[in-house]
Amino acid sequence: MIPRVLIVAGSDSGGGAGIQADIKTVTMLGGHAMTAITAVTAQNTLGVQAIHPIPADVVGAQMRSVIEDIGVDAVKIGMIGSASVAHAVADLLEQLDVPIVFDPVMISTSGAVLADAATMGAFGRLMHVASVVTPNVPEMAALGGEAAVLAHGCHVVAKGGHGDGEEIVDRLLSPQGEIARAVGRRFNTVDTHGTGCTLASALAAGLAGGMGIEAAFRRAVRFVRIAIVNAPALGGGHGPIGHTLGVVPFDAMES
Repeated sequence: MIPRVLIVAGSDSGGGAGIQADIKTVTMLGGHAMTAITAVTAQNTLGVQAIHPIPADVVGAQMRSVIEDIGVDAVKIGMIGSASVAHAVADLLEQLDVPIVFDPVMISTSGAVLADAATMGAFGRLMHVASVVTPNVPEMAALGGEAAVLAHGCHVVAKGGHGDGEEIVDRLLSPQGEIARAVGRRFNTVDTHGTGCTLASALAAGLAGGMGIEAAFRRAVRFVRIAIVNAPALGGGHGPIGHTLGVVPFDAMES
């Protein structure tokens, strides 16, 4: 059966991040993407102009519709929108026994705040049900550091894109220590909108398809880097990456 990935995240009208990036990623990796939209945003490469949160009961209804009929092999959580949504999502996910990837989205690439203090306070429940949490450098700091996140019993992908230096180091951690790391050169580009969403969705697609955590991590990092190289140069700000431009078949990527 085709891997079924349920994506719980916000919509990006510019198509570079959020649900739109998630669907493209899962589709390119051979999965079936399903969605529970948590917020509708007016957004482009220059920033976020408006946010309309979806009520928690509607988010939950979207999730139940998918779970009860189509079924789910993995879940990816992105932008949550509100504390009430975070708790509603956690209530449902506590009943599932599938891999869960949580990208603790707080600030967009353009700098817009996408999670208030109450929402971030509810992230603890989502980290507790997650198999993997994928924070960038500032998100990791806001969550209390690596030890605080690992204390929830999950794996962590500590992303290095917001760090300094000519190389980016992404690390896969477990509560027992580092499992793997991926090192690559830093690209001189502003077209990185949606990289975090894409990495988390690629990881979820791999886990949904039965890949081990390390193999899914390495393929996800590789997918993001290829997509950055193939960014279509759209808009006047932080442009989207190229999910579907020049991407090689993924069996070849594994060689």
